[in-house]
Amino acid sequence: MGEAEEVRSGLTQAEALRRLVRDGPNLLPAAAPSSALRMLGEIVSEPMLLLLFGAGAVYLLLGDRVEAAAMCVFVGIIILISFLQERRSRRALESLRDLSAPRARVLRDGEAVRIPGAEVVEGDLLLLAEGDRVAADAEVTTGVLQVDESLLTGESGVVAKREGAEDEAGRVHAGTLVAKGVAQARVLATGVRTRMGGIGRALAQAQTLPSPLQVAAHRLVRAWALAALALAAGAVLLSWLWAGRPLLASLLLGVALAMSLVPEEIPVVLSVFTAMGAWRMSARGVLTRHIPAVEALGATTVLAVDKTGTLTQNRMQVRSLRTPGGAFDAASPDPLPEAFHRLVEFSVLATPQDPFDPMEKALRRYAQETLDGTEHLHPDWAPTRAYELTPDILAMTHVYAQDAPGLHLLAAKGAPEAILDLCHLPAAELADALAIVDGMAAEGLRVLGVAVGEHQGAELPDSQHDFDFTLLGFVGLEDPLRPEVAAAVADGRGAGLRVLMMTGDHPATALAIARQLGLPLQGPPLTGEEVEGLPDALLRARLAEAGVCARLRPEQKLRLVQALQADGEVVAMTGDGVNDAPALRAAHVGVAMGARGTDVARETADLVLVDDSFASLVEGVRMGRRVYDNLGRSARFVYSVHLPVLGLTLLPLLLRWDPPVLPLHLVLLHMLIDPACSLVLEAEPEAPDLMARPPRNPAATPFGWVALRAGVLQGLGVLAPLLGLVAWCGAQGWDSARTRTALLPALFVAAFALVLASRREGTGPLRALAIPNPMMGRMGLAVLLVVALMLALPALRRVLQLGPAGVAPLLAATAAMGLCLAWLELWALLERRGAGGQRA
Repeated sequence: MGEAEEVRSGLTQAEALRRLVRDGPNLLPAAAPSSALRMLGEIVSEPMLLLLFGAGAVYLLLGDRVEAAAMCVFVGIIILISFLQERRSRRALESLRDLSAPRARVLRDGEAVRIPGAEVVEGDLLLLAEGDRVAADAEVTTGVLQVDESLLTGESGVVAKREGAEDEAGRVHAGTLVAKGVAQARVLATGVRTRMGGIGRALAQAQTLPSPLQVAAHRLVRAWALAALALAAGAVLLSWLWAGRPLLASLLLGVALAMSLVPEEIPVVLSVFTAMGAWRMSARGVLTRHIPAVEALGATTVLAVDKTGTLTQNRMQVRSLRTPGGAFDAASPDPLPEAFHRLVEFSVLATPQDPFDPMEKALRRYAQETLDGTEHLHPDWAPTRAYELTPDILAMTHVYAQDAPGLHLLAAKGAPEAILDLCHLPAAELADALAIVDGMAAEGLRVLGVAVGEHQGAELPDSQHDFDFTLLGFVGLEDPLRPEVAAAVADGRGAGLRVLMMTGDHPATALAIARQLGLPLQGPPLTGEEVEGLPDALLRARLAEAGVCARLRPEQKLRLVQALQADGEVVAMTGDGVNDAPALRAAHVGVAMGARGTDVARETADLVLVDDSFASLVEGVRMGRRVYDNLGRSARFVYSVHLPVLGLTLLPLLLRWDPPVLPLHLVLLHMLIDPACSLVLEAEPEAPDLMARPPRNPAATPFGWVALRAGVLQGLGVLAPLLGLVAWCGAQGWDSARTRTALLPALFVAAFALVLASRREGTGPLRALAIPNPMMGRMGLAVLLVVALMLALPALRRVLQLGPAGVAPLLAATAAMGLCLAWLELWALLERRGAGGQRA
C-alpha cells in the first residue's frame, strides 16, 4: 500500500497484522513477572515452612532418616500446592490487566475501529479526541490538539500540537493525554521504541501498595508468630529441663507447638480471595484495576451514578407526538395517525441527511419506521439553504425550492421557545402551546418544536426570523431506561444501598427517570446552582434528603462526593469523561464506563463497567460482599482448626504425657488446611441474605473478634473429645503409637467437620453438606483417602509412628469423632437461637 493511500484510509487489516508480527505488540516494558524461582522463594520464606525445615533438620540430627525424608516429601507437596494457588491468582490478575488495558481508535480499511492498544502498529492512523490516552508516538496529520505531557516532562499545563508543524509541535507521544481537540495522527513508533519505552524500566518497578486489610492480616500473623516463638521457646525449656526429655525431642515439640499457633493461612486466603473475586467480577462485566476495590465495594453505602448510559441506554428515541389538536404515544403498537404525518415529515425535513446528533438520528429512524411507503418521505430532496442554530435563535430551518418559480418550502425545528417565537402566535395560542411543552418536560422528555412555512421570492432573508411559520406541534424524545436497571436498583435498595443520581441533565428529565426507577424523592432535586451557593453544613443536610442531583458541573460532583464522605458514607461513583476524573479519584471506589468512557476516566477509576450498566455495578457489590463473607469463614476455620492442634501439643507437655502429635503429623494436616481455606471456602456460594443486609462497617475486619470468638469456641469443643481420647488411651495402657492410630483419623475428620461448620453461621456440619459447593466433595474424598492410606499402608504407619489399625483404635476414634460432630451441631443450634434473639 502506498503512503498516500495509508493517509486516506489507514492500513489494511492484513498489513497491520504483518507489521504486528514484525515489530511485536505495542507494550511498554512491564513489571518483571514473578518467575517460578521468585515465587518459590516467597513461599519458602513463610514462617510455617521455615518451621517445617527446622523440624526436618531435627529429624536428621536424631538419625530418623525415614521421618526426615517423609518430612521433605510432605513439605514439597505443600510447596507445590502453594505454588499452584499463587500462580492461579496471579494469572487471574494478569488476565484482568489485559482486559482493562487502554484501547485506541484507529482507521483500518477506511473504517474507524477501536482496538487494544497493544495491537497498534507503525503506520496506523490514530483518531484522537478529548480524554484519549495516546497509544504510540505519532505525527499529527490533520487537526489541532492540546496535549497534557506531564507524564513525560513532569511539567503541568498543556502543549499545542498541530498538523504540518515541525519537530515536537507536530508530534504526540505514547502515554500523553489529549486535553482538547480532535485530530488524526500517523504512528511513528510503538512499544519500547517510543519515548515512554525509554523510561519503561523505571515504570516497570512500580508496585501496588497493600490494602489496609492486607496490612492488618500481615500484622496479625506477625504478632501470632512472635507469640508462637516465645511460647515454643518456653515449651522447649519446659520439656527439656522440667519433663526431662532429650533436647532434640524437646526441639521437635517446640516446632510442633509453633506450627499449631501461627495462622499463616490468613495472608494467603486474602490474596487468593480478592484476586479470584476480581476474576469472577470480570465475568459479570466489572473489570478490577485496583484489587483492594473488590473488598471496598462490599462496604459501599452510596452508589452515586450518572444517568445517561448507566441508568439509560444512551440512545434517543421518539416517545410522544403533540399537536394543538391531540397527542400520540410513539410507544403504542398502533399505526401513526394521519394527523401526525406532517409533524414527523417536517421534523425530518429540518434534519441533515446524515446527522450526528442522537435526537436527529432518532427522528430519521422513527420517520423511516412510520412513514415508509407514504408520500411524506423525501429521500431525494436536498435543501437549497440551511439556517443553523445560533445563540440568538435556538432553531434550524431548511429551505427547499419548489417547482413553482420563486416558491420555497420551509421546515424548522428546535427549542420549543424558539419555534414558538418564529411562529408569532397570539397570546392565547401561545399559552396553550407552552402548557403542552411544560407537560412534556414534566414527563422527562426532550422536546423539539416543529414548524412549516412558505416563502415567495428569489431572494432569501439573512435570518430565519424573517420567515412566516405555522406551528405543526412538538416531538418528545427520551433516552429509555436499560431494561435491567429497575430490578438492579431494587436489589441495591434492598441491600441498604442509597442510589443517588448525579447528572448534568435537566432536573425534570432526571426526576422522570428517578420516578420510573422508584428512587425515594424526599425533596426536590439538588441543583448545581444550590451546590455552588450552600455552605458545607447546609449542603450536607440538603444532600441527605435528595435522591437526584441535576445540572451539575464536574467540580460540583467532587464537592458532593466529599460531602457524602464527611457524613461517613462509603461512596462508589460512576463517570465517563475527563471532567469526572477528580470525583472518581476522590470516591472510595471510582467506577468508569468501559464502552463510552475516556481513557483518563478508566485509568483514574478502580473498576471499569464493560457494558456501562448500573446492574453490573450492583453485581459487583454482591461479589464484594461475598468475598468478605468468605474471608470471615476462612478466618473462623483457621482459628478453630489451630486450637485443637495447639491443645494437643501444649497440654500433654504440661501433664507430662508423651506427645500425641508430631511435626510430621502437622505437615500432613497442613496439606488439608491450605486447600480448605483457599479452594473450598473461596468457592463457597453467597448466603441467601447477602443482599438483604445493610452495608457493613468499613472499619470491620473479617479476622477480628467475631471470627476469633466463634473459632475458639468451636475449636475448644473439638479439642475436648480429642484430648479425652488421648487420656482414655493412656488409661488403657496404650503406647504412643497406638494412641496416635486412634487420634489422627479423629483429628483429620474433625478438621473437615470444622470446614463444614465454618460455611454458614448457625449451620452444623451435617446441614452444611446440603449446601452446594463444587470443591467440598473433592475435599471430603481427599480426607477419607488420606485417613485410609495412613491406616492401610504399613510403610506410611511406620513413617507417621502409628500402631496397628485394630478394631479398638477405630472404635475409639469413631467415638471421639461423634462427640466432635455433636458439639459442632450443638454450637450451630446455639448460634441460631442467638441470631433469632438478636433479630427479635
